[in-house]
Amino acid sequence: MKDMSVYGVAAAQQNWSRDQQQAETAAPAESAGEDLSADLSQQEEEGKTLVEMIRDAQEKAEAQREAMKLPKSSTRYGDAPLEAYARLARAKSRMEVNAASGYARRRLAQFKTALRTDSDNAAKIKAAINQLQKAVNRGERKKRELDREHLTEIRRKRAAKEDLKEKEQRLRQELIRRKSQRMLRESGYLREAEVSDRLATQLTATQMELRQQAQDLAAAASSSLETAVQQYTAAAETAPAAPVEAGFSGQA
Repeated sequence: MKDMSVYGVAAAQQNWSRDQQQAETAAPAESAGEDLSADLSQQEEEGKTLVEMIRDAQEKAEAQREAMKLPKSSTRYGDAPLEAYARLARAKSRMEVNAASGYARRRLAQFKTALRTDSDNAAKIKAAINQLQKAVNRGERKKRELDREHLTEIRRKRAAKEDLKEKEQRLRQELIRRKSQRMLRESGYLREAEVSDRLATQLTATQMELRQQAQDLAAAASSSLETAVQQYTAAAETAPAAPVEAGFSGQA
């Protein structure tokens, strides 16, 4: 019985040692697994952050390209005011006027950027900017005029409904006069923009011609100076030596 008891104790000790070794072996494995999971989570978060950073950078670059977009042809700056005035003339409501003014504002921002990068066409760009700014201001004026025309039309209809023929006729004539004056003024905007662009084009051509003449004169002056120096040098090299006076020996 004593031997069996000793054997049982020894077996229990062996089992406890085996369990202890397994626990010690499992603990590092679990710790390693937790560390690996933490590393993966951190890498995943870093990956998401990097993707978000790239996406933000792409969006900012796209926005900057859109803001810095310039006209494809630098010789067509005068087309933008004409288009703005044409849209303004076609506008029949406040919403359409706002759309025309929005177009003018967008082109205005683009041309202000172009003014810093296209110095050769500065006169054209400044003229276009001036006309586009006027288009924005005139859009605000047209909205006020449309409001007045709308109120006049309401009063005319009310007078017609109340059988006030004289008042209805007077309001009708007033409405026709207002619209005619506005349409005439808007057609004048187009002619003004055309004349402004034509003058700016002539000014640009004159400036470029004067600049070319100045460059040619500078090149000619430089060439003339270089030629004069060469001629002087050649003459100095071919000039005969001065004769030595007779009886001069170099001694006192």
